[in-house]
Amino acid sequence: MKLWGGRFTKETNQLVHNFNASIAFDQRFYRQDIQGSIAHTEMLEKQGIISKDERDLIIKGLSDILEDIEKGHLTISEEYEDIHSFVESQLIDKIGEAGKKLHTGRSRNDQVALDMKLYIREEINELDLLLKNLLKTIHNIMKENIETFMPGFTHLQKAQPVTLSHHMGAYFEMFKRDRSRLSDIKKRMNTSPLGSGALAGTTYPLDREFSALLLGFDSPNLNSMDGVSDRDYVLELLSSLSIIMMHLSRLSEEIIIWNSNEYQFIELDDAYSTGSSIMPQKKNPDIAELVRGKTGRVYGALMSLLTTMKGLPLAYNKDMQEDKELTFDAIDTVKGCIALSDGMLSTLKFNKDIMADSATKGFINATDAADYLVNKGVAFRDAHSIIGQLVLACIDKGVSLDKLSLEDYKAICPIFDDDIYDAISLTTCVNKRNTIGAPGKKAMAKVIELNEEYLNKEQ
Repeated sequence: MKLWGGRFTKETNQLVHNFNASIAFDQRFYRQDIQGSIAHTEMLEKQGIISKDERDLIIKGLSDILEDIEKGHLTISEEYEDIHSFVESQLIDKIGEAGKKLHTGRSRNDQVALDMKLYIREEINELDLLLKNLLKTIHNIMKENIETFMPGFTHLQKAQPVTLSHHMGAYFEMFKRDRSRLSDIKKRMNTSPLGSGALAGTTYPLDREFSALLLGFDSPNLNSMDGVSDRDYVLELLSSLSIIMMHLSRLSEEIIIWNSNEYQFIELDDAYSTGSSIMPQKKNPDIAELVRGKTGRVYGALMSLLTTMKGLPLAYNKDMQEDKELTFDAIDTVKGCIALSDGMLSTLKFNKDIMADSATKGFINATDAADYLVNKGVAFRDAHSIIGQLVLACIDKGVSLDKLSLEDYKAICPIFDDDIYDAISLTTCVNKRNTIGAPGKKAMAKVIELNEEYLNKEQ
């Protein structure tokens, strides 16, 4: 069944039908489509456009269709053009003439726009919950590792000592911002397109505020052309999903590096790694690699829809049908990647001794040695030069700064005393950095307290 055809004298070519049809993918809208139709029916009766008996009959029929689909008693057939025609055809078969009144005052254009908004809104809630669970896992790692020393890096070179708690705290902030972005999208998109019609509204006395309220929207949209052709919120979602994937990919890259034989900072749980078909010693970080790889897939969805939308005149164009498969795939991909990353992180074993040992190498306490001289009255530029000479001396002797003799220190600068060793110890280097946001124990305790408050909020 088609919802159109009165002015056509020939059947649609089968290839054209297949190319035009969207039911293969928009059938996942069945619940949202029925939800929107029930609200539209309630509004039609309120406005005297249909009778109470017709309202009750339509709503009962729609509710039965929903129950039959969810119980597996009714299969969505791809003979239909889209989910809208499937539901309406089933309704008419079930209740007769009253079912033909359901579409009064609405078009498929505002219907599909409504379904997409209802669907995206629900998916944002699910994505937010997955992100919150991931944040809880990261938070637990932070709480347990305030004193787990490790090197901090710039340019993939050891730079300054930090803690695992501080390092993972950076990802906590990233994913916290991701939740904020999703929340912003949900607020901004929360206007109802229902009642926009094809593009110019309708002559029926619809109460758009009422149907918007029934569906949990803040208000109806204020321009019917925008209502049927707005896909900004989908683009915003795809942009936010791309940023989430970028953050997951960065984290995955670190997991891959830390899992390597050269680092050995972590050991992956067997449940989140795989082996080699030929090399029995291998334990591969395949999950992290796949997350990293699937990032490009989500980026592709964003770029594809941006390209689709850039040349479209107002109002609705069939090109917009291309938003669904891209968005569905991106959402499914990101949800899977968040859940798998959460599981992988929650089962990681951190090799704390190896991390701390790595932090003693690479002269990452050189900045603190320079600060030691500054505190003794040496100008920073001079201190920087002196420590550079000390590093060269250490390289020549094959030792680290903490193993260099006091005589060697004094030979380069007589200001050094035996308190230099305490000044450049890992504990001192980290814990004297206590401005908010730094890795010191007091600073991290405050951040963890703030994170606890954040996670305990109802959002």
